[in-house]
Amino acid sequence: MRAQGCPFLHLSLSVVGIPSNARWKQHGVTVAGGRGWGGALHQLYRPHGLCVDDRDDTLFIADTLNHRIVAWKPGDKEGRLVAGGNGQGNRLDQLYAPTDVLLDQENRSLIICDCGNRRVMRWSLHSGTTQGHLLIDNIWCCKLAMNKEGDLYVSDTRKDEVRR
Repeated sequence: MRAQGCPFLHLSLSVVGIPSNARWKQHGVTVAGGRGWGGALHQLYRPHGLCVDDRDDTLFIADTLNHRIVAWKPGDKEGRLVAGGNGQGNRLDQLYAPTDVLLDQENRSLIICDCGNRRVMRWSLHSGTTQGHLLIDNIWCCKLAMNKEGDLYVSDTRKDEVRR
């Protein structure tokens, strides 16, 4: 199943910064989801991008076909809704097929690639936040990256370019 308007929803997560001598366990441990696809907070439905808060190992997941971002702390049995979750749509309190998420530590906010709405959003992690605000509009975004200086890089799949 592919979200309409999001041409590259099937892209896989790319990982950078892995040392050449890294060793991998043959059998990983499920840390989020793993209870079949669905919309409950203990389930995910086509998770794509993710990032980890180095302060407490909270995992932020772009739960693509649930149109939300969820946070999972180590050991939790279910996630916590932190962005979207108000159904598929284009209001500022909704997402449509988010494919990537970054944590902006300095501003304590998430940067979200809202692929189906062709926009990039900022969503505060401060309690009481009920909607995000628009950073970039009219971009066929799929993936995000941020360097140490805080420059945001966004892939634009329709223009075959990466923008800073």
